[in-house]
Amino acid sequence: MTAKYRLLALDMDGTLLNDDQVITPKTVEWITKAVDAGVHVCLSTGRAFRSAMPYAEQLGLKTPMITVNGSEIWREPYELYRRSLMDPALIEQLYHIAEEYGIWFWAYSTEQVYNRKNWDGDIMGREWLKFGYSTEDDEIRHKLLMQLQDLGGLEITNSTPHNLEINPLGVNKAYGIGEVCKLLGIEMSEVVAVGDSLNDLAAIQQAGLGVAMGNAQKTVQQEADAVVATNNEDGIAEVIEKYILPS
Repeated sequence: MTAKYRLLALDMDGTLLNDDQVITPKTVEWITKAVDAGVHVCLSTGRAFRSAMPYAEQLGLKTPMITVNGSEIWREPYELYRRSLMDPALIEQLYHIAEEYGIWFWAYSTEQVYNRKNWDGDIMGREWLKFGYSTEDDEIRHKLLMQLQDLGGLEITNSTPHNLEINPLGVNKAYGIGEVCKLLGIEMSEVVAVGDSLNDLAAIQQAGLGVAMGNAQKTVQQEADAVVATNNEDGIAEVIEKYILPS
């Protein structure tokens, strides 16, 4: 079986994982077929490395990996290739904005994830990768988005309709996949990128084939080249069967 594409870049939450945070046996089976056919399968996630790695191990992946929306690129498991840090002064600013609105927030340092519950105020003593906000209040979220856009120099996306995720400008999953392509000696046109949220949008737009899950946000579905079944209906197996290893 010869693969049409050489790299499959997979978002995790809402894409590779079903709503129970599980990779189903059918999806595992088709990912194994893709790997056996010589396709590089790359996890491309907003999660931190520590949270993504167990799934890479479950799939037996030894390939590069993109974590924290592209702020970290791993040459292979446990070998860091690139890291894009955020200015601690900016993190402090983003924290004060969260306090101003009284909303849930989280911040990824290189060591762990901090949020409202475990925030200790030590901003300058750590290296930071990403900041996020979550609120179901559409009005607050819109005001927050306007305020963040006015700050400038930020990559603003989401991983659910109710949150906002902030990385350094230009750091996103498309950037991460581009770096992985350089490592593997392949072109962006040889990539299939799959996802469900705005943090997948740049990758879906720039990959050779951009695929949205059936549960993807409307904008993502509109921008994708193809839409497949949902994350609860083995959409990834469909991607591989239909587009990567067509019989």
